Amino acid sequence: MKADPGAQQRLLELQEHDRRLGQLARLEADLPERAARDALVAERGTVRGDLAATSGVLEDARAELRRTEDDVALVEARVARDTERMMASTSAKDASALDHEIDSLRKRQHDLEEIELAVMERVEEHETAVAAIEGRLVDLDAEVAAAEALVAAALARIAEERSQLGAARAALAGELPADLVELYERQRARYGVGASLLRRGVSEASGVALLADELARVRAAAPDDVLICSSSEAILVRTPESGL
Repeated sequence: MKADPGAQQRLLELQEHDRRLGQLARLEADLPERAARDALVAERGTVRGDLAATSGVLEDARAELRRTEDDVALVEARVARDTERMMASTSAKDASALDHEIDSLRKRQHDLEEIELAVMERVEEHETAVAAIEGRLVDLDAEVAAAEALVAAALARIAEERSQLGAARAALAGELPADLVELYERQRARYGVGASLLRRGVSEASGVALLADELARVRAAAPDDVLICSSSEAILVRTPESGL
């Protein structure tokens, strides 16, 4: 195949567009802003799990407190009833038995009130823990929202640059010979690089220096001959930098 040397050299511009488009694709796939956002989302999930667990413990403590309060109220009611019966009793024996029962009930009431105070302290501790976790969740929601905005902004910048590069690439490809562009696209699809600058005897696509017989073949080729690099399989583009 033959093509104007100037057209061949412009393949390097096309290759640069494709190189940058590839960079944008990799950047989009491994967006730092997305990784930061994902870390926050993962932390939020963990904190939500902590909230569910701590809230469960709090509800258990509250239920225990209600049971203890009910027990205290029940003992208080029995003390009040027995006191009333004792005051109304005309039997010294019955009054003595009731007095003894009241003493036992008051001891039971004291023990239950001690338990009630301990459970109340646990409830307060769990309430404080839940409030702290809920506060962290509020902060994380705000941080995730801010991170989402950064991701959207980064993706918008990438999309804008990709659009501009795509338009410039399409315009450039339209100015070059169709068969030359077709060869470029075929080699790029197969080997990853469509055009390679020969700089001082080295193919930039592979970083490999041409052997003496390869250089001789390149030097013997006409300026409009389209050559293929033996190491990268890309179109070998010759310029004054080629050192021929």
